[in-house]
Amino acid sequence: METATVHPYVVRDDSILGGEPIVKGTKTSVRAIVESWRLGLSPEEIVVHLPHLTLAQVFDALSYYSDNKDEINDYIEKNRIPDDLIHPSVR
Repeated sequence: METATVHPYVVRDDSILGGEPIVKGTKTSVRAIVESWRLGLSPEEIVVHLPHLTLAQVFDALSYYSDNKDEINDYIEKNRIPDDLIHPSVR
């Protein structure tokens, strides 16, 4: 079941990523957008790499993150690949 948030483009759907916040109408998590942004991509570059998203959706996801940093940071940490599982050539 999809649950709305106060952000127009961000919803939760229990059947997608266990209810993690996603961009409405997609399976793209707010976490994925935030991680791209943290890697240095601008919102305009994010939509080039994720062309199914609009600039408004990316900005709204980043706004959601700004309002819910602890929650999204927890999702990022829970989905982080442990260092010992990363091959040395890609570190």
